[in-house]
Amino acid sequence: MPQGQPSVVPDDGLTTRQRRNRPLVVVHTGIGKGKSTAAFGLALRAWNQGWPIGVFQFVKSAKWKVGEENALRVLGASGEGGTVDWHKMGEGWSWVQRDAQMDNEEKAREGWEQVKRDLAAETYQLYVLDEFAYPMHWGWIDTDEVVDVLRNRPGTQHVVITGRNAPEKLVDFADLVTDMSKVKHPMDAGQKGQRGIEW
Repeated sequence: MPQGQPSVVPDDGLTTRQRRNRPLVVVHTGIGKGKSTAAFGLALRAWNQGWPIGVFQFVKSAKWKVGEENALRVLGASGEGGTVDWHKMGEGWSWVQRDAQMDNEEKAREGWEQVKRDLAAETYQLYVLDEFAYPMHWGWIDTDEVVDVLRNRPGTQHVVITGRNAPEKLVDFADLVTDMSKVKHPMDAGQKGQRGIEW
């Protein structure tokens, strides 16, 4: 196991073990590809540790079948690691037709209410809130409320939030933030997404 040395040791009264096992809020944002992919990679690690996992997909279509969903459902049902529950909050969405699909705003709010109930009940040890940065960015869900709920969540629940344009207040609050930048993408040359790469 890699043993890194922290650049700062906070004066918070915690032991090294207590600080090491503190639950985290992780944000994957930016315009580059890989935000959700990285979050699902964390879910694989959590599954291996035997943690119960809750995936909440915001704004993506409930009809959209992603490879990670199938893989994590199979793993969750295998009895080998943690359990996996997958919740789809969207009714369909695209970059072009967002205004025509505003029923997603209601679905996103319903999804956030479910996440709040699960956090209060300590249902999962890892929450993947996929594309959750968008409802906050668009003003559908209040960022101050999200930060307050996450700050006061009980137990040892880790939360990963993905999506472009993560609000500054969320970024400031989070423990780990990665901004995925794009250097190059096949879509820039007119190539559409393909099996095994995008889904």
